[in-house]
Amino acid sequence: QVQLVESGGGLVQAGGSLRLSCEASGRTFSSYRMGWFRQAPGKEREFVAAINWSGGITYYADSVKGRFTISRDHAKSTVYLQMNSLKPEDTAVYLCAADGRPYSSSYDSRAQYYDYWGQGTQVTVSS
Repeated sequence: QVQLVESGGGLVQAGGSLRLSCEASGRTFSSYRMGWFRQAPGKEREFVAAINWSGGITYYADSVKGRFTISRDHAKSTVYLQMNSLKPEDTAVYLCAADGRPYSSSYDSRAQYYDYWGQGTQVTVSS
């Protein structure tokens, strides 16, 4: 079992930056692919970014590519999402997720392939 707790959300002006953190409990964090998703009111949950178990492979939604960076720190059992050049359309609840298959090499970005979820952190970008 893995528990995920996000932090770092808030209100920021367009063009600004935020760094989200997701701290995981459990000894198997280092073996899990981790992802960030977001959900805006009235919209479906959408993939934002993911990082493989080693941190050597990252991939992003086209809408955030070049602006967001995902990373992980195994010593702190934490995954980060650095968000730069924020836009009003980035406003959403951001959720951290873990793929419970150890050492997964999957590139599938669908939410159904993630087994553990945090409660989310709100990001609001004003114009």
